[in-house]
Amino acid sequence: MKNYKADFHIHTVLSPCGSLDMSPVNIIQAAKKKHINIIGITDHNATQHTQVAKKIGDREGVFVMCGCEVCTKEDIHCLAFFEKPDEITAFQAYIDKYLPPIPNDPDKFGYQVIVDEDEEIVDELPYYLLSGIDQSMDEVQAEVKSLNGIFIPAHIDRPTFSVTSQLGFVPLDLKPDAFEISKFCSFQKILKLYPYISSYRITQDSDAHFIDDVGCVCNVLELEELSFKSIREYLCTKND
Repeated sequence: MKNYKADFHIHTVLSPCGSLDMSPVNIIQAAKKKHINIIGITDHNATQHTQVAKKIGDREGVFVMCGCEVCTKEDIHCLAFFEKPDEITAFQAYIDKYLPPIPNDPDKFGYQVIVDEDEEIVDELPYYLLSGIDQSMDEVQAEVKSLNGIFIPAHIDRPTFSVTSQLGFVPLDLKPDAFEISKFCSFQKILKLYPYISSYRITQDSDAHFIDDVGCVCNVLELEELSFKSIREYLCTKND
């Protein structure tokens, strides 16, 4: 067994709220500098930077979890991760089907650009990515599971865009792989508020939108091997 440091929640420049220096190559270099072994690429309702980030990560020795941060129709943010490119492609098609076609205003909300390994802009997404898709949290969870993905309600302690802020509680029938808390919370606090989630793994991630925030908090995973399967198995076990 070996310990690995992981930050599962990082936004690239593709997210309209992401800093313009959050290119995949800069994120990988920032993770290496802080000795982060595993990162999650989780742009809002978009997966287009996952494969270029994974390619750079494989070359630089950083394991990239390919995913996104979905906003449901209840305005609940959830992380979703997938192992295979075809699963990511299928999930992006699902998001695109239900994302409202609201044009993005870069001057108001920020740019939504796709860059390559050399940080050259190759495309720009036209529709505002921070909108909630026309699917409930339960429906998103079901879609993620149907594609063999990992489903994690994001920053459940936050007063906005979390399952607790939007519903007022964590549904007992929700069956995620884990829960996430923000860098501003503690495990003790969240378990005191919602003791019934103690049977789940709880991660704490940076939710980085700026390069200096990458890896500012992280998780330490004890794994037999560095793989999607081993990470899933870790997440599906009870939090220590």
